[in-house]
Amino acid sequence: MDRTLYDAVGGMPALVSLAHAWHERCLAYPVVSHAFSQGYHPDHTKRLAAYWAEALGGPRTYTASVASETEVVRLHSGNGEHREMDERAVGSFAAAVDDVGLAGDPALRDALVAYFAWATDYMATYHRSPDEVPDGLTVPQWSWDGLVGGTDARGTAEGSQPQ
Repeated sequence: MDRTLYDAVGGMPALVSLAHAWHERCLAYPVVSHAFSQGYHPDHTKRLAAYWAEALGGPRTYTASVASETEVVRLHSGNGEHREMDERAVGSFAAAVDDVGLAGDPALRDALVAYFAWATDYMATYHRSPDEVPDGLTVPQWSWDGLVGGTDARGTAEGSQPQ
């Protein structure tokens, strides 16, 4: 059986470190920090790491104890388009991957950055209104080769590009 991205990064401790490094970088950029201007949960980085863990082949702790995928997408919806913020968030993520020492494996680094870029775009699907987000979404799974099976919230099939 192939090793999951979750296993390759080093599990939850490494993802918590990555989430913390990314969050710190985001707070340093005025354009990106705007997303956190209304505050955030004190366990934001641990929750974010749990979400990433679930998406990258790890335990389903996030949706079992924090929120459903539909709730996550609704939380990120209705904020209008914000391409510059998204681009800087992805850049901050790539730098955070380097900060925590995950750049030594280029395939892992590429897969993580590709996931985050895709996930950032995915979370912006319903930029007009959270009321557009359908019920019953599940956390999209990401592997070394990209989106795993089925379709995401936009109806984008595995291996295809968003419209």
